[in-house]
Amino acid sequence: MKHYCATQTQALLPFPALVDMLARTVRDYAGGAIACPERTTIPTHDRGGVLMCMPTVGVDLVAAKVLTIFGANAALHLPTVQGIVTCADAHDGRFLFGLDGPTVTMRRTSAISMLAIRTFIHGHVRRVLVIGTGTQALAHVEALAALHPAIEVAIRGRTPERVARFCTQYATDRLTLRPELAEDGPFDVVITTTSSTTPVYDGPADPRRLVIGVGAYRPDMAEITPPVVRASQVYVDDPVGAPSEAGDILQAGVPWTDVRALAQALDTPPDPTRPVFFKSVGCAAWDLAACRVARDMQARVGDDAGV
Repeated sequence: MKHYCATQTQALLPFPALVDMLARTVRDYAGGAIACPERTTIPTHDRGGVLMCMPTVGVDLVAAKVLTIFGANAALHLPTVQGIVTCADAHDGRFLFGLDGPTVTMRRTSAISMLAIRTFIHGHVRRVLVIGTGTQALAHVEALAALHPAIEVAIRGRTPERVARFCTQYATDRLTLRPELAEDGPFDVVITTTSSTTPVYDGPADPRRLVIGVGAYRPDMAEITPPVVRASQVYVDDPVGAPSEAGDILQAGVPWTDVRALAQALDTPPDPTRPVFFKSVGCAAWDLAACRVARDMQARVGDDAGV
């Protein structure tokens, strides 16, 4: 079984193909063609880290992501998150390949946001606000550059220094990347990518603006103020995992009977006169989508072209 490093994994997961495959996989998951139990998280004995396991089974492939998360690793000059996604054939169990786990997470998460933009935005996207300066902010900038070239992306962060460093480090000729300005007008899309426990976005709900919450992954976390969530049509990528993870929705007190799955919006568009809030919590089925793309790319180029 071949293992692909982070750079090779990135090359195997081009955003256009990944977004298209996610659209297919979202429908498969909603239709019951993919088995995807909730993730298992086990702390280490000293509570310094956790082991996270995310298995999923489709009709074509079997995939499992295993991650370790150790918050103190930065002081040791080691990655905070390490892991692998293993992929096997669902018909005979043959292990096919392994992908870099953090890279898969970054790309499939930002690709889900791109699928939301494609689903909920009717017309051209011209201006996007990304809140955060971490790995998911970078993943979203890369996805926007690949799928929406020539747009303007503003960055909001904890300090002006972090924002300036992010914009300088990740500048690209495919889009305009700059700090958010006080005089900025309305954005077409706002994407929050932080791990904040207090809201970082409180702009008014507006049917002309899609708000995407990515970073908050626990009930005690919330990036979007409750009034924005309550005033919006609320959609989630995974209706199974969201009730235990989507702090933005839980803290806003929105009844789960009012929350819709992204799969529904793919075939039944929401009311265009009302704002939309899309909450992404992640799901192992999206790792399976990444494995499907990697399998197809592997079959097409093999070990050529840098992969």
